[in-house]
Amino acid sequence: MATGLVLYGYWRSSAAYRVRIALALKGLAWENHPVHLVKDGGQQHAPDYAAMNPQQLVPSLRDGERVITQSLAIMEYLEETHPEPPLLPADARGRARVRALAQSVACDIHPLGNLRVLQYLERELDADEAQRGAWSRHWIATGFAALEAMLAGNAATGRYCHGDMPGLADACLVPQVYNARRWKLPLDDYPTIRRIDEACRELEAFRGAAPEVQGDAPASAP
Repeated sequence: MATGLVLYGYWRSSAAYRVRIALALKGLAWENHPVHLVKDGGQQHAPDYAAMNPQQLVPSLRDGERVITQSLAIMEYLEETHPEPPLLPADARGRARVRALAQSVACDIHPLGNLRVLQYLERELDADEAQRGAWSRHWIATGFAALEAMLAGNAATGRYCHGDMPGLADACLVPQVYNARRWKLPLDDYPTIRRIDEACRELEAFRGAAPEVQGDAPASAP
């Protein structure tokens, strides 16, 4: 029987990035299994991987014989199976707030800039790189405007998204800020988001999860 945690991901996937952060915050050992989203027509479409994850997306987490898909579900699974240190607050209201912040990124902002969406815009709608960039900046800016208000206007926001310990919401936020910089979205209008991102990136758990330091990242990765 297989043992240990194996993460199937891609160096620049923000969904895989957030799971790497969660694994690091938990102090868990894991094996990286790269799934290149472009090479060979997209290795996520290969029969073996599609059999494991019918959505043909990353990340997937294998824990022994179990496979968990969807980044938020994976992080919640890690929280339940390895409760210390926690990714969620102890109180129900705090957990609801953190989940709302995380979902605002993972469910509302990120899917509109996902690789398969951008590929569809290029392939089916003939959108060039500049148009795809404008699309991505628009939806990140729309989501960040709301997220900034949620963070700046709430007394529960501390050094991190919720209080003074990093957790689930921060694991979602930082990869999305990475995407914003990748698409050259100015961040001047989001001072709270910028401050939290900077605080997170001072921590080894976030630095070690960054796309450019992953084993499958190209040498030229920024």
